[in-house]
Amino acid sequence: MFSRCSMSRPSPQAHTAAFTFAVLASFSFGQHAVGQEPAKKQEPAQAAPTNRLSQETSPYLLQHAHNPVDWRPWGPEALAKAKRENKLIFLSVGYSSCHWCHVMERETFVDQEIAAWLNERFICIKVDREERPDVDEVYMTALQLYNAATGSGRGGGWPMSMFLTPDAQPFFGGTYYPARDGDREGVPGFFTVAKKIYEVWEKEPDKITRDGQTLSRMVKEHLESQPASLTPLSQELVASVQAGLAEQYDPKYGGFGYSRFNPLQPKFPEPSNLFYLLHRAQDSRLEEAARREAREMLVNTLDRMARGGIWDHLGGGFHRYSVDRFWRIPHFEKMLYDNAQLASIYTEAYLLTGREDFRRVVDELLGFVLREMTAPEGAFYAALDADSEGEEGKFYRWTREEVEKLFTPEEYQVFAVAYGLNDPPNFEDEFYVPQLASSWAELATMNNRTEGELTAQLAPLRQKLLQARDQRPRPGTDTKILTSWNGLMIRGLADAGRGLKNDQYLEAARRAARFVLEHLQTEEGRLLRTYSEGQAKLNAYLDDYAFLVEGLLALHRATGEAEWLDAADKLTKKKIELFADERGGFYFTSDDHESLLARGKNPADGALPSGNTVAVGNLLYLAEHRNHPEYAALARNTASAAAAHVERSPTLAPRMAAYMAKMLSLTDKAPAQPATPNKR
Repeated sequence: MFSRCSMSRPSPQAHTAAFTFAVLASFSFGQHAVGQEPAKKQEPAQAAPTNRLSQETSPYLLQHAHNPVDWRPWGPEALAKAKRENKLIFLSVGYSSCHWCHVMERETFVDQEIAAWLNERFICIKVDREERPDVDEVYMTALQLYNAATGSGRGGGWPMSMFLTPDAQPFFGGTYYPARDGDREGVPGFFTVAKKIYEVWEKEPDKITRDGQTLSRMVKEHLESQPASLTPLSQELVASVQAGLAEQYDPKYGGFGYSRFNPLQPKFPEPSNLFYLLHRAQDSRLEEAARREAREMLVNTLDRMARGGIWDHLGGGFHRYSVDRFWRIPHFEKMLYDNAQLASIYTEAYLLTGREDFRRVVDELLGFVLREMTAPEGAFYAALDADSEGEEGKFYRWTREEVEKLFTPEEYQVFAVAYGLNDPPNFEDEFYVPQLASSWAELATMNNRTEGELTAQLAPLRQKLLQARDQRPRPGTDTKILTSWNGLMIRGLADAGRGLKNDQYLEAARRAARFVLEHLQTEEGRLLRTYSEGQAKLNAYLDDYAFLVEGLLALHRATGEAEWLDAADKLTKKKIELFADERGGFYFTSDDHESLLARGKNPADGALPSGNTVAVGNLLYLAEHRNHPEYAALARNTASAAAAHVERSPTLAPRMAAYMAKMLSLTDKAPAQPATPNKR
C-alpha cells in the first residue's frame, strides 16, 4: 500500500489456514468511500502533556512523548496492566527515520478525539524496532503470516500497527493507516479500524482470543522451525546461490528482485548478495565462466548504484533504497548499517577492479559518516531522517533555477550535462535528485576530457552545491548508538583503512571500538544494545555480539594489534555461553532474555546479515588466529544448521554461502555430518 518504509527481508511463505479471522470477517473494506471529504479532524493540543515515553532515551520514542495517546514503552508494567484490566493492546512499531511513521504520528496520534478514545479502551505501547528487534521480528512475522493466511495481498512494513489480546497474542494488524476514512484514497481510517476491533472484542471476545492463539501458534512454528538434522555442506549448494541470484538479477540496471512489468518496484542494495558475489569473483578455484558472471553482476550493480540517485552525489553516502528499478529516486533516509556494509564492499571491489570511481565512493561515503553520523566520543549514530520541514526529500532536491543561481553559465552547463539537469525533472515533476546522466567514461568523452579531468572539474561544483544545501533545515538525526551497527561501521572503516592505506579510517575505527567496549559492556563482560542520552541499556542480541566481534577482527586484520583479537575472543566466549543452541547455530536472544511468543534464529541475510552468518565468519577467523579448533567445528555446525534453509531457498543466506565455500576449501571434501551436535 504505502511502501516507502517497506521491508527488504523475504516474507514468510503463505500459511494455509482453515479459518476466518473474526475481526477481518467483520470488515467491509470496499464500502469506504474513495476520495470523499475527510471528516473534521480534532486539532492537536497546543501544549500536550508528556506521556510515559518522556522517560525513554530513544529519539523515536521521544518523538511521541507529547502525543495525547497514553503511550507506554514495551515492558512488564504495560503488559501487566493489559492483563489486569483485560484490555486489548495497540502495539505501534516504527523507527526514527521512517517517513510514514512520521506521517501517522502527525495525522493520527496527535488527534485528541482518537487519543481519548484509545486511552479509555486500549493499552497503547510504542516500540522502536531498532532498540527491540526481538519484539519487531515476532510481531512482523505475525503480520506477514496474518496477511498470507487471509490472502490480503498486503506485505509488512513500518509503521507496524498490531492489535494484541490482553496477554500479548496478535490477532489483527496492518502498517500505515490514515486517521479517518477518506483521508487517503481507498484506505480505511485508523479510527474506523480501531472501533471495529473494539466492537468485536465487546461482543465476541472468545473469537478474538481464539484468533490470537491461532496466530501465535503460527508465529512460534515459523520462527522456531528447524531442520530435523544438520545438512552437509557441498559445492553444489554454494553454486546454487549464484544461479538463484542470476535469476533475480537485473542485467540492465543491476541489483536484484526487479520486475520488468513494474518499474516502480523498490530495489535495495542487498549487501549480502554483493558480499557473496565478491567471494565468487575472487575465488581462483572456480571456473572462469562462474567468476566472470559473478564479477559482472557485482560490478554492474555497484556502478549503477553509484550513478543513481540512491547515492548522494553532493554529500556522499547511500540512501536506504530506490523506489524504482533504475536507482533514480531514493527513499531519502540514510542508515548507518547500509553505509557500513557498502564501505567494505566498494573497498574490495576497488581492489578487485582498480576502478578509481569505486575508490571515490569509499572516500566520499566515509567522509559523510565521519562528518554527519559520528558522535563527539567517536561512535556512530543510527540514521538520518528522510524528512525535513515535514516533507520527504526536501533537503536533497533541487529546482533547475536553484542550481543556476549558484553557478556561472559555463559551470552550470558542465554540471547540467553530467547530472541530468537538461532532462525533465526526475522527482515529483518539479525537482531534480542529482545523478549521473551516463557513465564516467561516456561523460568524459562528451566533454573531451579524461575521467580524471572531468571529476576534478566537477568536484568544486558539487562542493558549492553542498555548501548551499548545508544552509537548509536539516533532516533529523537518530542519535542512538547501537552496538551491532557500530560493529558493522568499525569493520567498514577498518577494511577501507587497510585496503586504501588510510590511517584516518583506522583511527576512527579504533575510537569507535574503544567507546563501545567501554560504554556498552558490563563489568561481567556482557554487551548492552543501545546508548543514548548518556545511558546504555537493554540486553544485547546475537547481532550485537557477532557484528561487534566482526568489527574488532577487521581491526586486527588491518593493524595486527592484539587488543582487538583479545576483546573479540572474550566476547565470542560470552556469545557462545548465552546464545548457542546445542543442535547447531545461535538463537537471536540470550538464554535469560525476556520470554516472547517465540525464540528464533533467523537464518536470512537481508538488509542486515544474519547474526548466525557473521558468527560463522568470526569463528573461522578465531580458529585460525587463536588456535581454537573447536571454533571451526562450531562454525561448521552453525553453517550446516542453515544449509537446509539454503537448499529450499538458495538466495536466503548468500553471505552464509560464501563462508560455506571457505570451509569447503579447507578440506578436499566436506566432512560427514557430526554424530552429536555441538554442546555449549
